[in-house]
Amino acid sequence: MPTQSLTVLNRQTTRRVNLPLLRRITRTLLRELLLQERFNLGICLVSAEEITRLNGEFLDHDTRTDVIAFDYSESLEAAPRSPPLHGEIFICVEMAIQQARRFRTSWPSELTRYMIHGVLHLLGFEDSRPADRQQMKGVESRTLELLQRRFDLEKLKAIHP
Repeated sequence: MPTQSLTVLNRQTTRRVNLPLLRRITRTLLRELLLQERFNLGICLVSAEEITRLNGEFLDHDTRTDVIAFDYSESLEAAPRSPPLHGEIFICVEMAIQQARRFRTSWPSELTRYMIHGVLHLLGFEDSRPADRQQMKGVESRTLELLQRRFDLEKLKAIHP
């Protein structure tokens, strides 16, 4: 049986988020769209303060960012049964809200884009060079469109606590 571990946590209070739906969207992305049979992934929704701290502490950038992905698969390469996709993704909900206004989209759509972006990084996509960034953005946008066809992303707005 393939390892398929997915943890989704909410450590921010800016917006309520439907975590079971975010979990279903992420599982669909991993299993059906990216054909990942083995994964160990954690997704954590965080505040602007927390993502800024993480960015400074681990990446030596003293700025706020939208998403940070930590790839743990390299540290497990010697373990033959470890999943090929193993990591954590930290998403700043406040940045999703801010960027959604800028790009005239919804924050649930932007949040989903950040989740996709983090997963793509864990799969080896890079965005430090313009050509790589353009390629990654294309895959990200096409993947978001596929997920939008399957899910009503507006339902990521949790109605109850």
